[in-house]
Amino acid sequence: MSGAPFDRDLTQLAAELRERKLSAVEVTEACLAAAARLQPALNCFIRIDGEQAVAQARALDAELAKGRVRGPLAGVPLAHKDMYYRAGEVTTCGSKIRRDFKPPVTATALERYAAAGALNLGTLNMAEFAFGPTGHNAHFGACRNPWDPTRLTGGSSSGSGASVAARIVWGALGSDTGGSIRLPAHLCGLAGLKPTWSLVSRAGAMPLSFTLDTVGPLARSVRDVALLTEVIAGADARDPTTSTVAPTKVTEGIELGLAGLKLRIGVPQGYFDVDVDPEITRVLTAAHDVFAKLGASVVPVKMPDLDQVNALCNAVVNVEAATVHRAWLTSRPQDYGPQVLNRLEAGLFYPGTAYLSAIDLRAAKLREFQETVFGQVDVVLAPVVGRQTPTIAETDIVGGPDLLPMLASFTRFTRPINYLGLPALSVPAGFTAAGMPCGFQLVGQPFSEAFLCRVGRAYERETEWHKRAPKLAA
Repeated sequence: MSGAPFDRDLTQLAAELRERKLSAVEVTEACLAAAARLQPALNCFIRIDGEQAVAQARALDAELAKGRVRGPLAGVPLAHKDMYYRAGEVTTCGSKIRRDFKPPVTATALERYAAAGALNLGTLNMAEFAFGPTGHNAHFGACRNPWDPTRLTGGSSSGSGASVAARIVWGALGSDTGGSIRLPAHLCGLAGLKPTWSLVSRAGAMPLSFTLDTVGPLARSVRDVALLTEVIAGADARDPTTSTVAPTKVTEGIELGLAGLKLRIGVPQGYFDVDVDPEITRVLTAAHDVFAKLGASVVPVKMPDLDQVNALCNAVVNVEAATVHRAWLTSRPQDYGPQVLNRLEAGLFYPGTAYLSAIDLRAAKLREFQETVFGQVDVVLAPVVGRQTPTIAETDIVGGPDLLPMLASFTRFTRPINYLGLPALSVPAGFTAAGMPCGFQLVGQPFSEAFLCRVGRAYERETEWHKRAPKLAA
């Protein structure tokens, strides 16, 4: 093997595995060695399935030696947030309540990755029941950021962010109900794609908020998340909410750049420019300059009332999460961590009229956003988080009046996009003066994933922030 396997992103690794320049076994063993070295520092795994992963790798190498390529991910080691069911194997959902839960089914997304030849290294740490944007977990411990282990990874897909950023695996499934793919992507220096609601099946994924939950990946580069999304996108009879008409070729045109697009990138006026740290603003301004250099028109665009949209989303997620957990809230409240229990109980006190109004207004709010924003620009470039990365300790608030405002500060810029069901791509874009990565999100029209990835890929080829690795990964 020439050079360390982690020098390559997922797309390059997959190509070299297909060409047998690398073997799946040696790559998998390198991942397991990295996991053994870094797990004590990062706490990003809940379970490592080493023997199983090596056995899968041997089988893939045998297939490749015979000229059989199972799919575009043949031999690529992945790991996934521990909320995706695998029949007969424990899926904890980051909780005490499901510490021994063995589901009878396998998630469609995992089946599609396996069919494409991906290997499974294990299950990843997460916020309890995916209900927390910081990554704290009272049962399995906090996952730590490989750029600075005293700081947050972001949640709820905390292990997904940390394991990929630390170069233990090449990609991981997260989930995004209010920002839980984009937040760890931003805070860990990765790309992360929250697809349009209904593009990817949620069958076999732990539910939190049944009208908001979205399945998607985190990886090092935009082209990696495009490939990982393309493999799992598309209609599924097991999930009747999946679209039967949505385009699924997410990688289409990804290397074409911006030439000929006459791209209009919207810089939000209002909402997304309120309470943003100057360090984040500096990174965003530099990104505007890069896009202008690439030939895009960077223009201001006035936002509609997204404070109202944020409040409507809050009502939906809280009521639906409390509904999912109602039986356990009655029978096992002592088995929840205090942060999650506090949030779930709040959802029991919303009036039915407030929830139904929030559901009823979604179509109108989406139409308003499309008309007022996408009538002026092609994509919106917005911050993912407005604050710099805090420490784990200073955000370890378990209750009281400061809890909900602290949590809301993390999802302020992501949650409205979930309510509207729009796709959003988080792209690494630089570092703060404190040395922590940060990025931006590109928000597009429904089912414009391929377009967003083309735009994001043009930026990352120009800047190469995605090639930076934390010292822990060395």
